[in-house]
Amino acid sequence: MKGGASSYSYTLPVKRRCRGLAIGLLGLALLSIFVPLVCLLGLHSSFYSVTGYVSDRNKTSSNVLIVSGQHEDGNTRNLSRRRDDDGNTISQTKEDHSSHVDGLLQRFGQTLPKDFTKVYENEDKDETTGSPVLTNSSEPHQKVPSFRGSPVAQHMEGSIDETESLCERKLGSYCLWRQQNTEKMEDNLVKRMKDLLFVARAYYPSIAKLPRHDKLSQEMKQSIQEFERILSDTTTDADLPQQMEGKIKRMESVISKAKSVIPMDSNNVEKKFRQLVDVTEDEANFHMKQSAFLYQLAVQTVAKSLHCLSMRLTTEYFKSPPPPNLEQLLAEKYTNPTLHHYVIFSNNVLASSVVVKSTVMHSKVSRDQVFHVLTDRQNYFAMKYWFHKYNYMEATVRVLNIEDLDPSTPLYLPEEFRISLNDIDKSKTTRARTEYISMFSRSHYLIPKLFHSLKKVVVLDDDIVIQRDLSALWGVDLEGKVNGAVQFCALRFSQLKSYLGETIKDGDSCAWMSGVNIVDLDRWRELNLTAIFQKLVKEKNNKGNLYQSPTLRASLLTFEGLVKALDATWVVSGLSHDYSLDKGVIKEASVLHFNGNMKPWIDMGIHKYRTYWTKFLDRENHLLNDCNVNP
Repeated sequence: MKGGASSYSYTLPVKRRCRGLAIGLLGLALLSIFVPLVCLLGLHSSFYSVTGYVSDRNKTSSNVLIVSGQHEDGNTRNLSRRRDDDGNTISQTKEDHSSHVDGLLQRFGQTLPKDFTKVYENEDKDETTGSPVLTNSSEPHQKVPSFRGSPVAQHMEGSIDETESLCERKLGSYCLWRQQNTEKMEDNLVKRMKDLLFVARAYYPSIAKLPRHDKLSQEMKQSIQEFERILSDTTTDADLPQQMEGKIKRMESVISKAKSVIPMDSNNVEKKFRQLVDVTEDEANFHMKQSAFLYQLAVQTVAKSLHCLSMRLTTEYFKSPPPPNLEQLLAEKYTNPTLHHYVIFSNNVLASSVVVKSTVMHSKVSRDQVFHVLTDRQNYFAMKYWFHKYNYMEATVRVLNIEDLDPSTPLYLPEEFRISLNDIDKSKTTRARTEYISMFSRSHYLIPKLFHSLKKVVVLDDDIVIQRDLSALWGVDLEGKVNGAVQFCALRFSQLKSYLGETIKDGDSCAWMSGVNIVDLDRWRELNLTAIFQKLVKEKNNKGNLYQSPTLRASLLTFEGLVKALDATWVVSGLSHDYSLDKGVIKEASVLHFNGNMKPWIDMGIHKYRTYWTKFLDRENHLLNDCNVNP
């Protein structure tokens, strides 16, 4: 019995070890099956991430409002909608919005009051209509101490033909800019080395498994390591070491031998190529989003030269002797309703200076012109010094700090909205076109209060250039209306019915644009339009939420039926986003509007149009030269 018991107690642990070993082997077998499947199916790409960006839990969703469009054929289009964690309506997309880069783009959209957004692709896209989709990537009341690379970001997106506009959908206007500025690639040897390294890496795992070809395997391994070492320190042909042609020929010879050993239809080589292509697609997708991010950052942030200029002007203001107090002497001109009064909202010294200078230079009687430049506290002294130091013929320029006039309201710059529409030709081919419309901001609705003694003013955006005398605007008969503006009839109220609400009076009414507007202030005060606008801004939609981009809706409804259409030849728009404008039309226009995100004062501006803007700058100005301002 003892012997039997002893024997039993000895054999039991052996069985347990065998059972554990079997389970371990089974687990390894399962891993050996599923891990290759994950690689082949590309599931590993979902784990691809880049460090240095915000995590998903810090990501904020953009507020997106989907708009139903109605056209002449009566067709309407309702795009799908979903809600984020905060209850905001956002569009359904085919892309993975958990990307760290997407999160950073959206996060910046909440802090930068600029044209900073991501274009969303709607699942139920209708290629037969041009219905717009309104998106708002940042709150318009956010205030950032910077110049306006482009105004407060509001956008209107429509369904876009992928064959025509995939580039613009992904990267905004950067693709077009890149096409215009791409230089011929010169570093052919580096590119050739990268291609050979890609092929060698694909063949090496299969060659390494063949004992009969150890010599070839070792030779390929050495060539791969050598190419990796060289390419890690070299980006141009000029930096390559000597006798590089011999190394390239040696690599080509090794690859040729590998091809003779392993047939082209080898499963191992195919798997490796698929893995490499998978990783390459992930990297290309990341770099595409990174380039979009850097492009948006470039067009929105303050250029170092412009920041330098503002700081230098502010310093000079306090270093110089106090300027004479001309307020009392010019008070009569400031309030004289018989003069031509222009109002400009801007925090960009150069931009506002170009507007004033171009207007004065083409004016027949400059002494009758009074410019009221409203800015914020940060740029007030810089603008004060600039417009005091440099004269603009006989015109009067008055700089005002809007925060002193109304402490409860910061400076709001004119807002821009981007709209993409589909044009359908006879062959039923959809071609997408992108337009920008600009709109009054909340600051504009303070004009009747700030200039209570004036009866009529012309409101100018700071991204325009004047090429003709504007005095004819003062003779325009507004016919009892309030706002004389250039209309944008590619966008009608019927297309925005779900956004504007059921109270619209005429669905055929066109949207209008800021840039150059003649405003009857007496009629404005009589109708109390400021109070109507403020009430509309605070209204909620039928879901109980505040409207996204409330200023657009409020502005359109406030001036519904009160807009006098100016002749379309007054203004040519699109000089900051449209590369195909006719030069003849540009020369004949009275006003050039650089609406879009590639403003002429930034490096990303469209170079063939910038001369219309830069010719009003004094290139001999020492402050511009000291700050390297070379638009």
